[in-house]
Amino acid sequence: MSKNLSHLSGRQGLQNNLFETIGSHSEQLGPLSKEEIAKIAEEYLMGTSNIFGTASFYDFTRESNRGKKVFICNGSACLTAGTQNALADKISAHFDPSEIGEMCCLGRCHENAAFHFDGANYSGNAIDELEQIKKSSKRIRDRYHVKHKGKQILTGAAPSLEQIKIDLAKVFQTHPDSVLQEIKLSGLRGRGGAGFPIGIKLETCSKVNGKQKFIVCNADEGDPGSYSDRYILEQQAYLLLIGMLIAGYVTGASKGVIYIRAEYPESVDRINEAVEEFRQSGLTGSSILGSSFQFEFKVIKAQGAYICGEETALLSSIEGQRPEVRVRPPFPVFEGLFRQPTVVNNVETLANLYWIVVNGGKEFAAIGTSKSSGTKLMSLDGFFNKPGIYEVDMGTPLNEVVYQLGGGFHSKVKALHIGGPLGGLVPIHKVDSLTVDFESFAQNGFMLGHASMVSVPDSFSMISYLEHLFAFTAHESCGKCFPCRIGSTRGKELLQKAQKNTDYKIDLELLRDLLDTMKRGSLCALGGGIPLPVYNALDYFYDELKLYFVESNAAVR
Repeated sequence: MSKNLSHLSGRQGLQNNLFETIGSHSEQLGPLSKEEIAKIAEEYLMGTSNIFGTASFYDFTRESNRGKKVFICNGSACLTAGTQNALADKISAHFDPSEIGEMCCLGRCHENAAFHFDGANYSGNAIDELEQIKKSSKRIRDRYHVKHKGKQILTGAAPSLEQIKIDLAKVFQTHPDSVLQEIKLSGLRGRGGAGFPIGIKLETCSKVNGKQKFIVCNADEGDPGSYSDRYILEQQAYLLLIGMLIAGYVTGASKGVIYIRAEYPESVDRINEAVEEFRQSGLTGSSILGSSFQFEFKVIKAQGAYICGEETALLSSIEGQRPEVRVRPPFPVFEGLFRQPTVVNNVETLANLYWIVVNGGKEFAAIGTSKSSGTKLMSLDGFFNKPGIYEVDMGTPLNEVVYQLGGGFHSKVKALHIGGPLGGLVPIHKVDSLTVDFESFAQNGFMLGHASMVSVPDSFSMISYLEHLFAFTAHESCGKCFPCRIGSTRGKELLQKAQKNTDYKIDLELLRDLLDTMKRGSLCALGGGIPLPVYNALDYFYDELKLYFVESNAAVR
């Protein structure tokens, strides 16, 4: 059935996009009524249940969002910083409780106290200017350190449009296969979490026949604690657009979609501006820079769903379907958007391509390690003395990032949750033994992922943090597979019960079985990845956690 819906949505294509129709209606008039659902269903030749299933899924299109005027960030970094209760109290003095909602996450992890109002994000001390913000729609730009150690690929001066034209003209005079070989030679691996080589994706897609091919940028950076993609979207937008043009050139794709999370309104605005600047400079359309290459960009604002960071759920979302994870194979390079060949990569990955084609794949491969080449952006939260975005060569010792670049912590921290909610929970003493690359983290039982850092202070209960992770997964699950849908809810219930009822202890064997089922049986990395930080907590913080468990002589794992 989902294939048929993909083709039906494809009839309207990106011009009259179903997902955008639902989203724009909700923004202007509120959640869809039964009559409006029926009207849209008729226009797109779909069932009313399909339209309702989509509209009721997202945070910002569902009925519970009606009447909300201000949103408080409930992401992990703001949670552990302990800023949100006081923030909520101050906001409550200005808004009725029915007008206050939640968002996760606003990417203001460097300042915390984050909230969203009237199409803009705020953090830090901005709450003290709320009355002025309400009256004048005053925008307060966030500030954070942007530094580097080693090669500057993503944090240098933004290229000018004139320089971009010169460099891309050379690319378009080179055979696509030669450009592709440079990308493969670079060894660039996906920066969104899985670390899959982009060269393989591009090469496979280039060989697949399709009446229309797409390059889709996954800008749905939903990992709480991560704001490195937001940095690129807002301060290095050209790098992303160039990367998509290059990816389109080597694969034969003529359309690019940039799917940006609604929680990043400033990013949406900046990318729309950058696309228009490219259009006016002759970098979109047909016969770009006198070549035979044609390419058009489409910017789509998401509507609040962490699962859309998973590539197949993202594609279903763009099509206006409920964003459920698809069973693979087929992979998107064979059947992606509207069931046509599609390459999906995240912002940071695509932004590297410009440097590679200008300087050569061999030069890029010489940076970092033999298996993890290039550089990595790292997001440091508000517990650091110098929070911000830092670009480091792959293989850089983690302690240099934490203590030299980040300046250490202003409060005592017991763990760093690195790589988002599905990443590893790293005890602070392990920082000295890790390097910033895929292999080091994997070999030590962690995951580099987006390389975001959420600090867990000594004062924050580890059992409460694990409950937060299960609750996050339960809320964000697409619901398609029961190991994730039910397992995350069951995990949340176990931890809540153990904290509320002093007579209740969690059976460790039961918890291990639950984690194993989620890890093995989930369709995607949401349900399959959440066991990792729980395992890490049991390994390194069992002395703190044992109060809540039935004692067992068996190993924790």
